[in-house]
Amino acid sequence: MSDPEHGAKPSVSGGQGTGGPAGPKRSRRRKGKDKRAKAPSSASLGPSNESGRNGPETRPQQTAQAQPVAQDGEAVRKRKRRRRGKGGAKPQPHSVESDRDSADAQARAGHVGGRQGGAGQGAAGRRKAHHQRGLQGRPMRPAEKLPAFVSPAPKAAPAASGTQGGKPAGSREGANPGAARGEFQFNDAPLYAALDLGTNNCRLLIAQPTRPGQFRVVDAFSRIVRLGEGLAASGRLSDEAMDRSIEALRICAAKLRNRDIRRSRLIATEACRRAENGEAFLARVKAETGLELEIINRETEARLAVSGCSSLVGREAKSVVLFDIGGGSSEIAVIRIGENRSNRLANHITHWTSLPVGVVTLSERHGGRDVTPESFAGMVREVESMLAGFDCPSHAHVEAPEDFHLIGTSGTVTTLAGVHLDLPRYDRRQVDGVWLMDAEVSAMQARLLSWDFSTRAANPCIGPDRADLVLAGCAILEAIRNRWPSTRMRVADRGLREGLLTEMMADDGVWRRGRSRRQNRSGFRHPFRPEGLET
Repeated sequence: MSDPEHGAKPSVSGGQGTGGPAGPKRSRRRKGKDKRAKAPSSASLGPSNESGRNGPETRPQQTAQAQPVAQDGEAVRKRKRRRRGKGGAKPQPHSVESDRDSADAQARAGHVGGRQGGAGQGAAGRRKAHHQRGLQGRPMRPAEKLPAFVSPAPKAAPAASGTQGGKPAGSREGANPGAARGEFQFNDAPLYAALDLGTNNCRLLIAQPTRPGQFRVVDAFSRIVRLGEGLAASGRLSDEAMDRSIEALRICAAKLRNRDIRRSRLIATEACRRAENGEAFLARVKAETGLELEIINRETEARLAVSGCSSLVGREAKSVVLFDIGGGSSEIAVIRIGENRSNRLANHITHWTSLPVGVVTLSERHGGRDVTPESFAGMVREVESMLAGFDCPSHAHVEAPEDFHLIGTSGTVTTLAGVHLDLPRYDRRQVDGVWLMDAEVSAMQARLLSWDFSTRAANPCIGPDRADLVLAGCAILEAIRNRWPSTRMRVADRGLREGLLTEMMADDGVWRRGRSRRQNRSGFRHPFRPEGLET
């Protein structure tokens, strides 16, 4: 290829071979055919020089010099690879997974892309991209992106189920992010236990503290034992009732033995307070189950009920009436919240009372199976007469309706909420914390009063165990609503057990920053270990 001003120019697509002077330059269509070419080349070149690029040359003179090129097939293959890679398309980004699974297939795809991309480009596009090619001209495999460095999680004691909060043990998702802030991790937080043996139920709750003021339930148990059955008539606990209660307490004792409990509190309420043989029954419980229960007074019971429901009192509330309708007694606490609100809601109790009437005692006196509107009104009047002796200021000072509301924590109000929500099966997650307006409560009470015993027993939120008790509880609720009218009521599926756990955890300071891992120094008591033994 001649230039009128500067003489002959080399071909832009050609390349110099190895092992001697280069032969005549060929077009891209004839590349790779040097070793098979026998006829003299028809390309005419300019004056010769010592490199053999620019001088006129005849075929016989070139044969001896081009012989090494024909014999050296490796040089030809190198030139082919260089030409294929000139001006290739830019490599597409790869994923790490595809690079690991099909590295060879992607390398072949890179060769094809280089041929197609360089076919229609100029000299600038066909320049070698050394930063993307190896020594032999093969496309270099893109560097795999390594995953971000993750510091290994600290080794924790394996849980019994091998999981932490629904996550595999030791996984990053299972770790508690609050550990750096002095909060408990689920795998090393201490366990607390609370047992409430009431007139109608036996309940156990085992939990461990989490965020300030909250805890995570590890195990729970609840059974209707009716310990106070026949107590109003005889003044004593019957043998059948005590047997049912001890059977349930044996289950609770087994659950406590299987756990490393840091601190526990086991209480008995109205049935054991009123019964003549209450102390003898507790001695039998300790001998047969190993559990040592304490009988609490009515004031403590009212305070624990408030502590268990403290999280359901909103910041906007200035006054609250909390009631716990039990089997043998009903506790009522009047709470007034000022400007300086304490972390313990029980500190804001201004007035409290404990009525010596519950769902079991009231239904036994008036009948719980076949309740008529007349008998229902009689139960309401009896409770109202008891409330008349309670000296408590009215709530006339409350200006806005949202400043005052009721909180009910008992099986009666949770049953009303479940029936109101028309649940196919009782679900605590949907009931706890739900709001009921005053008109809705009245409508639900009228609805239950219109049902006979079999209809109430067939309802999944009532069942046969509560069918004869629910209307007696509604009568107590109606008397409370008449004394403290309110536009709304909040339902709490919690009570003394939650109050016991909250009080114990707060006393131990487990929610204080920097004291999450400190052992209890106040001398806690394990239900199966004598005082002073380390756990």
